Amino acid sequence: MSEETNSTDSPMGPTGPSAAEAREEMLKVYPKKTLRKRGKQMLVNESPGSPAEIGANSRTVPGIITQRGCSYAGCKGVVIGPIYDILHITHGPIGCGWYSWLSRRNMTKIRAKGEVNFLQYSMSTDMQEDHIVFGGEKRLEAAIQEAYDEFHPKAISVYATCPVGLIGDDIHSVCRKMKEKLGINVFGFSCEGYKGVSQSAGHHIANNGVFKHMIGLDDTPVEAKYKINILGEYNIGGDAWEIDRILALCGIKIIGTLSGGVSYDEICNCHMADLNVVMCHRSINYMAEMMEQKFGIPWFKVNFIGLEGTKKSLRKIAQYFGDKELVDRVEEVIAAEMAEVRPVVEDVKTRTTGKTAALFVGGSRAHHYQDLFQDMGMQVIAAGYEFAHRDDYEGRDVLPHIKVDADSRNIEELEVKADPERFNTRNTQERKKELEGEEFAFSDYEGMMRQMAKDTLVIDDISHHEMEKLIDLYKPDVIGSGIKDKYVIEKMGVPCKQLHSYDYGGPYAGFKGAINFFKEIDRMTSSKIWKLARAPWRDTGEAQAEKSEAVPA
Repeated sequence: MSEETNSTDSPMGPTGPSAAEAREEMLKVYPKKTLRKRGKQMLVNESPGSPAEIGANSRTVPGIITQRGCSYAGCKGVVIGPIYDILHITHGPIGCGWYSWLSRRNMTKIRAKGEVNFLQYSMSTDMQEDHIVFGGEKRLEAAIQEAYDEFHPKAISVYATCPVGLIGDDIHSVCRKMKEKLGINVFGFSCEGYKGVSQSAGHHIANNGVFKHMIGLDDTPVEAKYKINILGEYNIGGDAWEIDRILALCGIKIIGTLSGGVSYDEICNCHMADLNVVMCHRSINYMAEMMEQKFGIPWFKVNFIGLEGTKKSLRKIAQYFGDKELVDRVEEVIAAEMAEVRPVVEDVKTRTTGKTAALFVGGSRAHHYQDLFQDMGMQVIAAGYEFAHRDDYEGRDVLPHIKVDADSRNIEELEVKADPERFNTRNTQERKKELEGEEFAFSDYEGMMRQMAKDTLVIDDISHHEMEKLIDLYKPDVIGSGIKDKYVIEKMGVPCKQLHSYDYGGPYAGFKGAINFFKEIDRMTSSKIWKLARAPWRDTGEAQAEKSEAVPA
């Protein structure tokens, strides 16, 4: 297989209408006002090299069944929740308690003797009606005290849910009081679910909180020649462990992975790295920017999903450090890993080449996983994010042209200045300037649309109606999506790979992860059982129609 593939070449067209015809068919059901809004969020990728403006990061139309989550889910569930030795407390009614127990399969390992993994616990203040009426600050204080007495954690984090913001509980004053009383780090996140248009707002709030309350607390030097952090990797199904295995073979030390399989201490120390590499751009690009502003640590985008993406990312990291020994070692590791992967992918491609897929997943997954499908010779006919902003689709060069809306103004913007003692202590900024002269890209993200094929569909915040029409029109061989629509998709006779928590699979990152993914998709798309599936609501509707036609007038 070729080392480099131009993903913007127009692929062999799938069975079904053109992308423009499909778009028109999906949109025609909407009333005029909704049509104007959804029309901006559903585009035909006519010019991948110069993407059209998409209507991303806008509020979901009321009445449309969306895949999105809330700000609380983005803050606690995605970014902060995977930190295993912080004790997480949800302040709110027990209705939000389900997500205070981590349910995304963020895997972790205990680092040292005496440490505790709190991820299996679901801790909530369980606010009742009287707390909503008279306030819940005393209940929160008591909960923090009880949690400390029971577990004695290194740190406690508190998450506000919708009622907390509506009644005005000041969780931050409670946290400051308990921090002084207990002598440990206690901090809160005002991540009420109604903030922002999706869980993306919660990511931003989480980034701010981690930066204020954890990053930079431990200046202990890290003894390693090449030291990096991986940002936006959450160790779903063990992805972070596979990435760590590959980098360790190359001789590269990961100080902290924010925030999959990571400890509180590692985050407090991660500003000692020489480089940040970003996996999920949307969830943590804020952190990368702030760490560079304060500590002078450069960052660039990587992708360890897919064979070409993994190879390209390893080579870019080696190029950054500029050490021939590392460059040579990376090539040795790639050669050894590909020797194991190549026979698997060559076998799988005999059955998957020419098959079609669609991807509607949060974060960068709807983008990254296109690389794995491309490795298998499959065609992605449509893709989109749940909670992306325009730069995730069009690339970061559109950032200066994005108007800040009212929802975004609800999120605190931190004023970050260079640390007078710790900025650029590793001469990283000098190295950055040197490489930029060689056209090496930093702070980069081309966006999904540039790397999608011409005349494919790009759909932001896809609705269930649009998903059903997509299946009717194209009958894709597989769809990568989330849990909310997984079973609807499968009842329509299409296998769905759940890419939020991988069902019970994974890892899918790196080389061994690619092998797992190839075998899984091969199994799913080769099964004949899906042709026998029939949505029960369709049978009911047809049965009723036949019955009514059979009754004499």
